[in-house]
Amino acid sequence: MAGEAIVAEGIRKRYGDTQALDDFHLTVARGTVHAVLGPNGAGKTTAVRSLTTLARIDAGRAWVSGFDVARQPDEVRARIGLTGQYAAVDEQLSGRQNLVMFGRLFRLRAPMARRRADELLAQFGLSEAAGRSVNGYSGGMRRRLDLAASMVVVPEVLFLDEPTTGLDPRSRNQVWDAVRSLVAGGTTVLLTTQYLEEADQLADLISVVDAGRVVAGGTADQLKSRLGGDRVEVVVRHGAELARAAAIMHRVCGVPAEIDEDERRLVVRVADRVLALTEVARELRDAGLDVADLGTRRPTLDEVFLHLTGRGGAPAASQEGAAA
Repeated sequence: MAGEAIVAEGIRKRYGDTQALDDFHLTVARGTVHAVLGPNGAGKTTAVRSLTTLARIDAGRAWVSGFDVARQPDEVRARIGLTGQYAAVDEQLSGRQNLVMFGRLFRLRAPMARRRADELLAQFGLSEAAGRSVNGYSGGMRRRLDLAASMVVVPEVLFLDEPTTGLDPRSRNQVWDAVRSLVAGGTTVLLTTQYLEEADQLADLISVVDAGRVVAGGTADQLKSRLGGDRVEVVVRHGAELARAAAIMHRVCGVPAEIDEDERRLVVRVADRVLALTEVARELRDAGLDVADLGTRRPTLDEVFLHLTGRGGAPAASQEGAAA
């Protein structure tokens, strides 16, 4: 397992009547970001709890940094960091006091603990609030402080369970930058998320989880390619022109167009997007159709998720408007 930071083989975990993990397999290469993507209830948090020794595995085996999670839990804990879904900081202490405390718990000398606390406060935009009691922090500020606490001592493997939930775009980008910095230094990151953009931005590889098992994996581009290649997309200005535009796109591209009557949009999959776009544009112009928009696009992770799971509730595409 020299090149693998995390290996899970056939993990099963049940809570009462709920099969949270069902033959869960996962391999994460050292020094990479691996995203586990799925909706609420898919098993993401249970997988993290199992791999970090917080939940006993019912069946199967797992190794983290080369150590057996069930048989060598102390060795695993000594090499990992974990940020769960909810902030775990002391609300009576200030932000700086919290980070210094964590540093001391990790056996840093007092001067080093204070220095590391100040570095992290600056990195996460909390320097101005460093001396304030955490009970006066906003939810987003507490989340950033919690993430900073998990990075006081750089771990071999860092588990981040939906780390940017509730963060505004600026705070989210600060977290992303911190993750990239850790990985550049050799840390392996396992990231669970519902946010497609987050997986797209950060992950070297993505595993899509549904009903407690991995249903697909690969790079973002590889997952998107499962739905076919590029698409030519046309929006006509008048709904009455949809049928004519669809006929033109079918003739040029050789396959029927998908039609969204409400948005007056037509989409067709193509092998050569440049050639198809050029030909469709010329034919629409020659036919005198009034086109509001014309372009190409790739399948999105939203579409991949819906295709793989058949669910109507895809993970969130972005976090715009999240609480600070």
